Amino acid sequence: MKKTIYLAAIVGMVFHSSYTFAQQLPDSLLPDANLRDCIKYALSHQPVVRQSLIDEAITEATIKSKLADWYPQINLDYNIQHYLQIPTSYFQGNPVRLGVSNNSTIGFSLTQNLFNRDVLLASRSARDVRQQAKQTTASNQIDVITNVSKAYYNVLLTKRQITVLEEDIIRLERSQKDAYNQYQGGIVDKTDYKRANISLNNAKAQRKTASEQLNSSYAVLRELMGYPNSGDLKLVDDTLQMESEVSLDTSTTVTYENRIEYQLLQTQQRLLQAELKYNKWSLLPTVSAFANYNAAYLNNEFSKLYQDNFPNSLFGLKLSLPIFQGFRRTQNIRAAELQLKRTDWDFAALKNQINTEYTQAMSAYKSSFYNYVVLRENMQEAKEVYDLIALQYKEGVKTYLEVITSETDLRTAQINYFNALYEVLSSKIDLQKALGTLTANN
Repeated sequence: MKKTIYLAAIVGMVFHSSYTFAQQLPDSLLPDANLRDCIKYALSHQPVVRQSLIDEAITEATIKSKLADWYPQINLDYNIQHYLQIPTSYFQGNPVRLGVSNNSTIGFSLTQNLFNRDVLLASRSARDVRQQAKQTTASNQIDVITNVSKAYYNVLLTKRQITVLEEDIIRLERSQKDAYNQYQGGIVDKTDYKRANISLNNAKAQRKTASEQLNSSYAVLRELMGYPNSGDLKLVDDTLQMESEVSLDTSTTVTYENRIEYQLLQTQQRLLQAELKYNKWSLLPTVSAFANYNAAYLNNEFSKLYQDNFPNSLFGLKLSLPIFQGFRRTQNIRAAELQLKRTDWDFAALKNQINTEYTQAMSAYKSSFYNYVVLRENMQEAKEVYDLIALQYKEGVKTYLEVITSETDLRTAQINYFNALYEVLSSKIDLQKALGTLTANN
């Protein structure tokens, strides 16, 4: 019976572990990932994004710490002391020792801020400080989305290049076999066979280079995603889907307010305005209410110190008003005004930068899109030319050199097409970023 129970427990633990692993698997690994899956994963696991979220939490805790000064502040002070020599005071012109050898006090104090410019600044700027932290996270997310998207397309491009080279190797092996058979049959000399060998070896060398490049591209994508190195990462290779995503409305104009950098600068400007008000408030008094209760214990014998209590208590109102600070307030206001004025030039510089980025991104996209359309047509025509020449060669109309040339043109056209597809998708991402339409919510 004990063995049966033990076996059942072991089986239960195994099933529970398997179930737990199955639940954790989707969060740690991506079985078949498209671009959206990679971006979603990166936004959850990329160290920069995770750090930004932690920074948001730190900012929230700091704000609450500043605002805590609005709440009553309660403190406890405890003191115990023994006089080796009792203090002496003059009483009616004669020195008299007053006091007892042992005394102890336990004091409770309560302070409530009624007006304090430090706490007032924290209250009024809390929203903008939170907003600044969130905008910083959004900026990092945009960078992650941009980098992951480009790395994703680069992996797919490399995979397509390998596919093209493998198809080319198959064609070359077939051509090599045909050339060898014709050479053995005395129809042609060994020149065609040698040319076939050279082209085949070149294609295999290119495939090896592309395979090694693929490993490097995967490593970059894993790093940008925060993906474990030991985990398998399989990407969905859908050329038709990528082709459907190349188009973008080029009539869209840039709006500064859509850019996260502009939004961050607006938040910084509001914080500087709050800083200016804070310095102007330095003439205002600090007002607080307070209440104290002290329990006093006095006795010459230490063992009887806490037998008798002589308490005292009070409450009051405290007002502190600065009268002269050596023109500190004036200079602080001047510095705050200059900082605020400086942001006007920050806005001007940022607008120029955004205009330049938009113009460059739009030009690159239009150029890449046109190049993509032309190279797609070239690839289709190169395929038709190769099929025709290969057929004519088998019929003895064309030479083998023309077959090799057309096959090389086809391979080049196919690789150029996929390069153009990657370039147009990459330039589209840059244009979306320049327009400010690339966000984590897309």
